Amino acid sequence: MSKKLAVAILNWNGKNWLEKFLPSVVQSSQNADIYVIDNLSTDDSIDYLRVHFPSVQIIKNNQNFGFAGGYNEGLKQIQAEYYCLLNSDVEVTENWIEPVLELFEKNSEISAIQPKILSFNTKNLFEFAGAGGGLIDNLGYPYCRGRVFDDLEEDKGQYNDETEIFWASGCCFFIRSKDFWKQKGFDERFFAHQEEIDLCWRLINSGKKIFYTGKSTVYHVGGGTLNKQSAQKTYLNIRNNLSMMLKNLPFPKLIWLIFFRLCLDGIAGIYFGFKHGFPHLWAVARAHFGFYAQLPGTWKLRQKHQKGDFYQSKWLIFKHFL
Repeated sequence: MSKKLAVAILNWNGKNWLEKFLPSVVQSSQNADIYVIDNLSTDDSIDYLRVHFPSVQIIKNNQNFGFAGGYNEGLKQIQAEYYCLLNSDVEVTENWIEPVLELFEKNSEISAIQPKILSFNTKNLFEFAGAGGGLIDNLGYPYCRGRVFDDLEEDKGQYNDETEIFWASGCCFFIRSKDFWKQKGFDERFFAHQEEIDLCWRLINSGKKIFYTGKSTVYHVGGGTLNKQSAQKTYLNIRNNLSMMLKNLPFPKLIWLIFFRLCLDGIAGIYFGFKHGFPHLWAVARAHFGFYAQLPGTWKLRQKHQKGDFYQSKWLIFKHFL
């Protein structure tokens, strides 16, 4: 009989991560069914799982669909009331599931929840991907409590609360299955990066809530597939962020904000070029062309209602750098 929660780990040539972190997941997730969704790995991940973790259920995708498409395909085969989408480079802790399920049961308006995410390598610091809960500024730049751009806070219990946020991190993303499918899952055109923010934004536009709980803690390595210095990551983040805004912004803010962001991206591209090299400058240009190519399809995906006052901080980028 299926359990209420399914923990789904997306894998692509990640045997080393499974060896390191899957034992903590199995040991601390007795009240959940555990799945590994494999994106057509070419290493021996599947053989390793079959030998060492026979209780873990394996779903094999027939190609590498990326993060967004990989989960969309794999989750079609999983029956559960709640999903936990968990990165393979995450170490979970004892009692990491119960506070999340309690919060879901307490408030039916909550669609998605994120736990506290700390750095695996420096365990007193928050981790880049999620930290103390995801927010967004009035220019559409995502940030987190405990992390603004690359600046990370030390965990001193300041985010041990339970509070509403704007987006939950995809590295440990709990969601009601019915809400996931009502929104038709992730936007597969994103491939990877910011698809969880887009999904959360769509949920908020539909009247649902996104929450954070500091009563649950996980530790994330980060950069397991694309590190922070990757030009491809720069490309995906910028292209997907622009498409996300076009899809979800209320119309009065849409035109001026997209134009302003395109200008800021140009400045950022020059900065990236000097700091990280020409591939990052070219990644910004490619991201804009990619955004234009997706524009007709993105416009068709706009919902009837967009949240007007969507931001938690005004002019964050200027406050941070000036």
